[in-house]
Amino acid sequence: MTTVLNKKIQINSQTNPEGIVERAVVDVCEQMHISEEKFGNILLAVTEAVDNAIAHGNKNNPDKNVQLSYQSSPKEITFTVTDQGQGFDINNITDPTNPENSENAGRGILIMKMLSDKLEFNNEERTVLLSFNLN
Repeated sequence: MTTVLNKKIQINSQTNPEGIVERAVVDVCEQMHISEEKFGNILLAVTEAVDNAIAHGNKNNPDKNVQLSYQSSPKEITFTVTDQGQGFDINNITDPTNPENSENAGRGILIMKMLSDKLEFNNEERTVLLSFNLN
């Protein structure tokens, strides 16, 4: 029998999210029997997405929340992170590989793109979907 999981978690922008994200990722990865290497990629990418949603989307506003959810199938797991910010223009992100970029802007998106099998932005870039193949 194949395990299929769905879960939604609300994270306050004032909260330190690392423990909440780690518990969610550990839980789903254990239940899905995901390899340690894949687990590390998932944890780092999802943590980066939540951190970006809090810092850049919600601007650390304690009155705003980030919603983290995941849905699995036998072939992949997708994490969705949605903030309550104003969104941004994905085409207007600074290249983090450019040495002249002293602020490291865009680095989080590059990390998520490199570690996930599919990265997608929706809802005026207020929602990020991170998909990871399980085979």
